[in-house]
Amino acid sequence: MRTNKIIMSTTEFIPGREIIEVIDIARGNTVRARHIGRDIVAGLRNIVGGEVPEYTKLLADSREHAIQRMLADAERIGADAVIGVRFVTSMVNHQSAEILAYGTAVKLK
Repeated sequence: MRTNKIIMSTTEFIPGREIIEVIDIARGNTVRARHIGRDIVAGLRNIVGGEVPEYTKLLADSREHAIQRMLADAERIGADAVIGVRFVTSMVNHQSAEILAYGTAVKLK
């Protein structure tokens, strides 16, 4: 659930709104490690194939944390919106990954 009042868009504009200032890059990230219990169940699912819901939930929760941190960063620097929002995922080591959400923090008229 989002409590921020910051508008977020993957486009380079906000329909019906004028961008009057580009402030900075807003970013938020989280690094999550796998859980041994989830790994055992996921390993069993790998044998039969299909979705691994344990990892789907982990990544969805991680993505939401990264978004919330990005919006908090945008709010901290006085933005009204974050445009061009993107996500990047990278492995930190063989048992943990980072999800980074970032975009351009702007002021709207």
